[in-house]
Amino acid sequence: MSFTKITEQPSHYNDLEKKSINEILTGINQEDHKVAAAVKRTLPEIEKLVEGIVDRMQRGGRLFYIGAGSSGRLGVLDASEIPPTFGMPDSYVIGLIAGGDSALRNPVEAAEDDSNKGWEELTMHNINRDDIVVGIAASGTTPYVMGALKRAREKGILTAAICCNPHSPVAAEAEIKIEPIVGPEYVTGSTRMKAGTAQKIILNMITTSTMIKLGRVKGNRMVNMQLTNQKLVERGTRMIMEELGLPFEQSKNLLLLHGSVKGALERMKK
Repeated sequence: MSFTKITEQPSHYNDLEKKSINEILTGINQEDHKVAAAVKRTLPEIEKLVEGIVDRMQRGGRLFYIGAGSSGRLGVLDASEIPPTFGMPDSYVIGLIAGGDSALRNPVEAAEDDSNKGWEELTMHNINRDDIVVGIAASGTTPYVMGALKRAREKGILTAAICCNPHSPVAAEAEIKIEPIVGPEYVTGSTRMKAGTAQKIILNMITTSTMIKLGRVKGNRMVNMQLTNQKLVERGTRMIMEELGLPFEQSKNLLLLHGSVKGALERMKK
């Protein structure tokens, strides 16, 4: 199949520097409206991936995100939000970025060009066939991601790719291909925009649906969230109040005693 980098095609908008702020914002917003529709077309592939993740995590497997640049940062961000949101240990969803943690703030020259480094970093985590590797690459050509997916798939590990160009080299190395095609960017080639937004939406969908199916949500509430600030303590307290019909202070004491909404509810309902 032919491969065209749609993400690198010229913007539909010209002379950006001559536009008013309102014209710029309106144009960006018009382009952003295309993202949700592009993601919707990938739902069957996302569903297949989540089914595989839930099955493996129930056996003790882990989810690895691997990417470079903006794509890598999005993976690390999504992974870092799982413990506080769902109360899962940080060993269940792990984000790897080319160049390591320093690349989260500053570009690391040529880090993404090493096709062996990604797999080397996965092996440092003792990756095995119960795990899952999701490669994130807007362009679909990142060697760091491509090499990791290739080796993981050869080892019988479930692999998926999130790319914003169809039939990309990165996606070719993955078992599940998630390809939200959002079109050229407002600023030509700036995939931190629509492509990044599509990736962020998909990552949210993957981990949120996985955590729900693993029992980390009750009704529609984050009953396992970490109580890391006063806002979350108050939110958890009100959940207990509504569920058990208890006054605020008693509910708060129960929450702090048991460490989570779920723990408090389970204890009181025994």
